[in-house]
Amino acid sequence: MTLEQEKERSVRSTSIGAAFVDHKAPWIVRLIGKLFSGVILIPVLATMAASLALMVYGAFETWHFLDGLFFSVDHRLSHDEALLHAIELVDLFLLATVVQVVSLGLYQLYFDQDLELPNWLRIRTLDDLKSKLVGVAVTVLAVYFLGRAVTSAGGIDILYLGGASALVIGALTYFLSKIHSNH
Repeated sequence: MTLEQEKERSVRSTSIGAAFVDHKAPWIVRLIGKLFSGVILIPVLATMAASLALMVYGAFETWHFLDGLFFSVDHRLSHDEALLHAIELVDLFLLATVVQVVSLGLYQLYFDQDLELPNWLRIRTLDDLKSKLVGVAVTVLAVYFLGRAVTSAGGIDILYLGGASALVIGALTYFLSKIHSNH
């Protein structure tokens, strides 16, 4: 183990759930902590199940995409349809990733911050979770706009969508800057 890894292990923060169930705390605090942890387990498991369901659905959609691209005799995908489907697949898997990051983040915040995860997935505070969520949401929004722009016939609708996307991305970027300026 490197010196840096040992330093990191020595300054680990405690999860909220662990703080509530500390064996030195009064029995009523421990009871409330166990109930609180049990309730928080519901969104952790639900978001993990939703992420898994989105990934499985994405795998089926990938098969349909490949079938339409290479194997289908009845309806082969056109160039524009293929681009749109590919972008929508990326969007679907990005959404699954967002949901998985939220699930892992909630688990880390409430149960165990000592999970062996890559640095980009480590969540120490609620602001860390918000930053990760906003960052991926910006990417999903950009991919969604790209999908619509590729298949657009032009006109004012794509301009409105682009403007709305830019405003939301700008607002989220401002939100992120405020989170990071507070640290």
